[in-house]
Amino acid sequence: MASPAQIDVPVAGRRAQFAWCLYDWANSGFPTVIVTFVFAAYFSRAVADNPIDGTAAWGQALAVSGILIAVLSPILGSIADRTGRRKPWLGAFAAITVVATALLWYTRPDPADMLWALAFFVIANTAFEIGNVFYNAMLPGLVSRDRIGRLSGWSWGLGYMGGLACLGMLLVLFVQAERPLFGLDKEEAEHIRIVGPMVALWFAIFAIPTFLWVPDEAGIRVRAGEAIRTGLAQLISTLREIRRHANIARFLLARLFYVDGMNTMFAFGGIYAAGTFGMSFEEIIQFGIALNVTAGLGAAGFAWLDDRIGSKQTVQIGIVGLIAFGVPLLVVESKTAFWLLALPLGIFMGPVQAASRSLMAHLAPAELRTEMFGLYALSGKVTSFAGPAVLAWATLTFESQRAGMTTIIAFFAVGLVLMAFVAAPRR
Repeated sequence: MASPAQIDVPVAGRRAQFAWCLYDWANSGFPTVIVTFVFAAYFSRAVADNPIDGTAAWGQALAVSGILIAVLSPILGSIADRTGRRKPWLGAFAAITVVATALLWYTRPDPADMLWALAFFVIANTAFEIGNVFYNAMLPGLVSRDRIGRLSGWSWGLGYMGGLACLGMLLVLFVQAERPLFGLDKEEAEHIRIVGPMVALWFAIFAIPTFLWVPDEAGIRVRAGEAIRTGLAQLISTLREIRRHANIARFLLARLFYVDGMNTMFAFGGIYAAGTFGMSFEEIIQFGIALNVTAGLGAAGFAWLDDRIGSKQTVQIGIVGLIAFGVPLLVVESKTAFWLLALPLGIFMGPVQAASRSLMAHLAPAELRTEMFGLYALSGKVTSFAGPAVLAWATLTFESQRAGMTTIIAFFAVGLVLMAFVAAPRR
């Protein structure tokens, strides 16, 4: 018979669960449109002096953001565990993301605007990732343990569909429109720059149900100074006694590598497609839409597998798939071959992300849940400078985007090996 610590009683109805999933729909426009495809490609090709320098500068910005996320996430997560509530934190960082993303509109196709673009991108990306610490920590309180994988996977799947819908809207109304909506000036790249404000508006509108319908844990009345002191003390205690959480530590170490590879792949996917295969902005958006379809189907489909065979095994299957399709992508020459390999690769992107989140939800002690998800974010960011930095170094050294992208496979391989040492949670 399972002990009480092994059982999570669902406390939320279907409306609350759907509203929680809808937040993934709301925020997915940011990584899809800003980080991966449209704005990243616009920055490297139109704002920077040349694609090589643009790729390197974008990688450096991601590295700075990754350091900030790694430092702040576990600290704020531990403080939040002391106060109980998570939605106020989520709301604050969502608002910062929305404002900073909207300000990307002022990035003209001029090298003089590089610093502006990079500064607000770093702010937006940092706030986006820290907000997800509090969002992810809500998962175990919304559904029973035997359905965590499904809710996490469906949420990721809905998120990919949200990215798809956002990209499609931008494609039809602005990027490919003969006369872009609002009379935007193509000569000034306004039909591309508009993605900042539109992604911000998308995020703000569709995140509202999460704050209306998803229940939050009861707040604890504690002064800010006391919450900070006790939160930091708890975090230090957890780190000092990491042997008590050795299995979680092994998982976070493995995730540190394979997520670094994935984050680098997402950040430079659009840049690689534009620079190596000569894709236009329109083609990059079309590619993003197709990739979101396969990734969304993979996340939703593998959600059942997560609950059936386990989160650890689902993660391992996903990493193997990423390697199997990623290696040939680095050697093909034709644009057609690139499409044929990249689309099935997308099937494995969602399951790795969704199953990693559900595995953390299974492993994290209830009283340290937000702190553990803070460490979870740290594991994805503490060396996040490494992936972009190594890619930028390889790109500049060999003067080849292919050489830079090759470094991603090594991160996947190390993560896969380390996952073998993680004990699967009791079922």
